[in-house]
Amino acid sequence: MDSIITRFFTPKEPPPAPDPGIYQCMVPEDAETPNRLHLRVENDGSGLLLVNAATVLHLNQTAAEHVALWIQGMGAEDAARIMAARYKLSRKHALQDQRALREEILTLATEPDLDPVLFLGMDRVEPYSIAPSAPYRLDCALTYKLDEHGTPDPLARERVDRELSKSEWMQILSTAWDANIPHVTFTGGEPTLREDLPDLIQYAESLGQVTGILTHGKQLADPEYLERLDESGLDHMLIAFAPDDPAAKQGLERALETEIFVAVHLTLDPTSTSQTIDTLEELSQMGVKAVSLAAIEKSDQSVNALEQAREKAAALGLDLIWDLPAPYSDTNPIAIELENVHQGAGRAWLYVEPDGDVLPTQGVNQVLGNILRDPWDQIWDKAVSSYQATT
Repeated sequence: MDSIITRFFTPKEPPPAPDPGIYQCMVPEDAETPNRLHLRVENDGSGLLLVNAATVLHLNQTAAEHVALWIQGMGAEDAARIMAARYKLSRKHALQDQRALREEILTLATEPDLDPVLFLGMDRVEPYSIAPSAPYRLDCALTYKLDEHGTPDPLARERVDRELSKSEWMQILSTAWDANIPHVTFTGGEPTLREDLPDLIQYAESLGQVTGILTHGKQLADPEYLERLDESGLDHMLIAFAPDDPAAKQGLERALETEIFVAVHLTLDPTSTSQTIDTLEELSQMGVKAVSLAAIEKSDQSVNALEQAREKAAALGLDLIWDLPAPYSDTNPIAIELENVHQGAGRAWLYVEPDGDVLPTQGVNQVLGNILRDPWDQIWDKAVSSYQATT
């Protein structure tokens, strides 16, 4: 009798809260272009949600649990039942929260013009002002060669004496995934000069990471090579565009025909603002949806040129990307809008050189360690200390 009473009348404990780590899914699964969600649950139960590797949401413990149940494939009603039991809520209240959160996240994924901070009713915070437990992204410079002749970047030649093998890069990608880094980009130099680039992308995708490349775009004019990149699972590419280069233009045109998200990077010359405006109009007509902008120098004239380019991009409906590993520039359009912006270098992302040395970001020659030789925790602790010392 006791066993029957125990079985039917003892309240069931809800399943344990999600363990720290990364949870991911594609929603809706049956959509032609589903949205990719990565949830990183921190040790304190709070969460960091990346929506399509573009929008970053900081979640409290309750919201993180709601999202984790969704990502693990649980229906809204079952998830609400668990949350109601854990937090002593009415099931109706928990179901309203679960449905509202799902709807808001999907809206953010499909409406890029929305400000996620305002939409979710939070106070606005400066980009990357919240200390993460690990970077959001790892930028991997596969090579410092600039062209098919093997010409190296002259400054990089002083620091890097060898390139890592494919197996060594795979080890780095595994280390990044184990450290709960959900997003990697492959840059250089010119990463398409590495024959194993599609293999590395495919390996990162098999781990569950979002992948991107930064390229001059010339190799993309080869349809067979572009197909290899597409089939590898590549999520996005940033093309450092040279408007006067026919091969680069052809590569961009063909890239836009794939399912890969394509953005274009422009380096602005403040003495030729009108040419930049014309280029933005041409890119919009080609079907480009997002651009990244940087100046060749930091000056009042450059800031003015960036502001004009930003306004033109907005008028054309182009989204502005400002934190991918484009050629280094201290000046970017977001700094025009927010004072004392906390730069993400060494905090939101780290940069790995072709020999495995880790820097806070591209162009900052401060070695935090070597990712193949030094423990990850040691490298990250040094990055955190370095960031705190400079802010």
